[in-house]
Amino acid sequence: MLNEIHKDAQDRMEKSLEAFQNHIGKIRTGRASPSLLDGIMVEYYGSATPLRQLANVVAEDSRTLAITVFDRSLSPAVEKAILASDLGLNPSSAGTVIRVPLPALTEERRRDLTKIVRGEAEQGRVAIRNVRRDANDQIKALLKDKAISEDDEHKSQDVIQKLTDNMIKKLDVILADKEKELMEF
Repeated sequence: MLNEIHKDAQDRMEKSLEAFQNHIGKIRTGRASPSLLDGIMVEYYGSATPLRQLANVVAEDSRTLAITVFDRSLSPAVEKAILASDLGLNPSSAGTVIRVPLPALTEERRRDLTKIVRGEAEQGRVAIRNVRRDANDQIKALLKDKAISEDDEHKSQDVIQKLTDNMIKKLDVILADKEKELMEF
């Protein structure tokens, strides 16, 4: 019973960590990364479709993304979707390939992005702590129902706390790496 609570807490904490990584992965660092365009939806036959399903996105060099659209008639719609996104990118069409040059980041913009990443990290920490609280509540409910002893409760809460500390350390390492990446010129 306690092992199930521990396993569930660990799984949920890992998912919170993964969600944090996905969020900060979309934050531009000045380097071209195909994942930058993951959130872009293109109008395709009346429905919003992810860009990844309509085109091949590759990093041509460190500052340029190249998008090869599977259906040429979609090129204007893809350009429009990229322009409409809040990424501040300006695509240019060159025949069958759409090139998206990434402008260099200013010092001020880098600082703003660092603040955003730190905010995301804090949200990740809160999510991990919420999982800890839920697990501890489940453990206390078992104690109240006399399904476990007080010693088992204390041991389980220690396990959950160690798991929480470990996950927050991992999150902080990811945050430090991203901040370093953002401040590189």
